[in-house]
Amino acid sequence: MSLVFVGIDPSTGDKQSPTVWADLEHEELVLQGWKPGPELEAECAATEVPGHAVGIPEGEAVIRIPA
Repeated sequence: MSLVFVGIDPSTGDKQSPTVWADLEHEELVLQGWKPGPELEAECAATEVPGHAVGIPEGEAVIRIPA
């Protein structure tokens, strides 16, 4: 994997680091963020999106990234 650093939230200090990388080999973004609380995860899992199943598929996760 060839990760290229894209950016980091500069206001998080040295204890937290929401971060974005680009994986050039797979043409994907790789995100590091905060785990959601159970309420947010449940809301995301219950949201209906046309053309997609309800829920969070195995192998996927909900994370928070600051704006």
